[in-house]
Amino acid sequence: MDTHTGAASDHRVDDAIATSDRIELRGLRVMCIIGVIAHERAAPQPISIDLDLYVDMRRAGESDDVSDTVDYGEVCERVEALCADSKPRLLERMAALIAADLCSMELVTAVAITVTKLRPPVAVDLGTSAVRITRIAD
Repeated sequence: MDTHTGAASDHRVDDAIATSDRIELRGLRVMCIIGVIAHERAAPQPISIDLDLYVDMRRAGESDDVSDTVDYGEVCERVEALCADSKPRLLERMAALIAADLCSMELVTAVAITVTKLRPPVAVDLGTSAVRITRIAD
């Protein structure tokens, strides 16, 4: 939810998601320098990314041609490169960068991104930490 635009934004997201098919990519593992603690800034760590890309796939369903849909191999390569190059401090920032990039792709109407830190640096027994955001394409 975009807290700056309020409820009207919620309806745009709901409409974009309700009227589109979805490509689901789960468990994309990439190495990324991410975190606020000094040792997290010193070396890449593994993160896992789940992606939902909302795309009208009717044309691709009829044509059986990859050019009529979003090539998820290209999506994975873009996300991997972005994670390798960006070095954010927060999971929220990584998710926002991925969402902005994928929303710029032709045919994508909305995205939902989950970024999971597989080794969260906390003093308790915590398996993972994650953020999930949903954004619509302009």
